[in-house]
Amino acid sequence: MTPDIGFDKILIAALFLLINGGISLALSLGIGRSLLIAGVRMVVQLVLLAFVLRWIFEVDSIAITLVAMIVMGGFAGYEVLLRQAHPAGRLWTASLGTTVMLSCGFLITLPTLAVIVQAEPWFSPRVALPMFGMIAGSAMGSVALTLHVLSHALIRDALIIEARLSMGESKFQALGPTLRTAIRSGLLPTVTNMASIGVVSIPGMMTGQILANADPLTAAKYQMVIMFLISATSALGAVAAAYALAWRVTDQRHRLRLDRLRGV
Repeated sequence: MTPDIGFDKILIAALFLLINGGISLALSLGIGRSLLIAGVRMVVQLVLLAFVLRWIFEVDSIAITLVAMIVMGGFAGYEVLLRQAHPAGRLWTASLGTTVMLSCGFLITLPTLAVIVQAEPWFSPRVALPMFGMIAGSAMGSVALTLHVLSHALIRDALIIEARLSMGESKFQALGPTLRTAIRSGLLPTVTNMASIGVVSIPGMMTGQILANADPLTAAKYQMVIMFLISATSALGAVAAAYALAWRVTDQRHRLRLDRLRGV
């Protein structure tokens, strides 16, 4: 059984943030305030999450579990928006992030719970919510990075894209190289993470199970499943987000509409 940690020890661990603050001051990075706010926000969110999860686990309802997943997807969509320098509309970008998170998350998570994990019951929130959170969280990073890279690439390569359009190519043909670059960039962190697991790092889920005294091999098997799911969700999310943004910044006459990108 993993020993409990008192809040006094958490405060000691929080002192390590001073390292980040010192680096920020020494190099004039200007992230000290943001770092402090992020740290406080993380503590508050995790404490609230712990109490909410306690209640959800006690109720053990499929309806409440699904509602919790939808709420998580909504927050993921908002985080995707916050990471964009040139969003194609705040509401549109947040809605896109939420839709991609939920559709890809449900498409991958629900069959996995029913067929591979086979928890009792199959929708057990104790299994479903952590799994959905890990999958959606990783996919969120891929979607946010894909949209960020794509929006910058569209601005940078606008003349090239318009030249290809003027030569008779369809919008998706003209945007093809730019789309592939953005999708590749969005998936690179997932590929790098998968390649380093077991050699450079012991991943989060496996670490948690080992701390809970699970057999290391069993923990490794669960981590394999999670990484395969994360890989698939990230790929689906990156592709869906990239093509959705491509559709957003073009019109029916196959013209490039960068005016739909904020801040251009």
